[in-house]
Amino acid sequence: MVEVGRDGAFNVNSVGMDHLPFPLSFSVCEAGRSWQISASAARASELIDVLSRSANDTVLVVDLATNSFLDEDFQQWRPSLIAAEQGIDFALHSLGAWASDTLGLGEEILVMHRDCLPRFLDGSWSPYELSLVDVPMVPAPDQLDEIALAMGTAAFDEPVLPHIEGSRFWYSGHDDCYLTVESTDPTMPALILSRLLALLAGSALVSADETSSVMIPEPDIATTDRLIRESPHWIGAVGATSGTLVTIHLSAMPQPWHLGQKPAAHVDYTATLDLIRGTWQVTPADKQCSLMSEW
Repeated sequence: MVEVGRDGAFNVNSVGMDHLPFPLSFSVCEAGRSWQISASAARASELIDVLSRSANDTVLVVDLATNSFLDEDFQQWRPSLIAAEQGIDFALHSLGAWASDTLGLGEEILVMHRDCLPRFLDGSWSPYELSLVDVPMVPAPDQLDEIALAMGTAAFDEPVLPHIEGSRFWYSGHDDCYLTVESTDPTMPALILSRLLALLAGSALVSADETSSVMIPEPDIATTDRLIRESPHWIGAVGATSGTLVTIHLSAMPQPWHLGQKPAAHVDYTATLDLIRGTWQVTPADKQCSLMSEW
């Protein structure tokens, strides 16, 4: 079960001047020993339990930008001050000004235990840029410099994990909405798609009922894994909401969806949440078969 509030990514984001509902988007590809996932819409706080599930114990916050913590001159607090304000136990490594001009890096690296991430990213504030990577043990200062150099010199579309020995996941979030994930966990793509479906359904329910939050079951990963095996690229939109029922239209795409593209003109699957029964039913548009999942 996942709690979905009115401040979730699907509720606070919209498309275009007409403020159209923001669609679910999901794309995955296999890259060597890992899977690369691009998706929307989810805040870091809405995903962090999924991301850290198979992570190493040590996680590095390598980039952080936010308007939630500003000083009297409207300059952002340093990440270390934000972590301290959140009551997090962490170690600080300073990279210097050179890193601030490097995409995906900040002047500071925060080293913390993965169990600290839910408190650090508790949903009370919003990072518009965030990069996380796990490592198999607490790195020495020179190792942190090497990790920063490897990440800072990687090409835009180049996998990050091969450059960091023993790393299991890398996360990059933009506008607390768009996300890119690399993971060595083969279940991660299905886990993220399941979470996105739950977040989209929950956003529809809290908007319709004007409630502050709702607990939503997630489709089991066997169901979402079948969808991914059928197509690596999906978009989804709420079709209908009625009481405790939500219908989501899912469309397979030939390539990843990008903001500005028109919504799909076809529907391949309908995913229906029955909140009372705690079930998801994913049915092909041609009605020939049905994939059922219960939580």
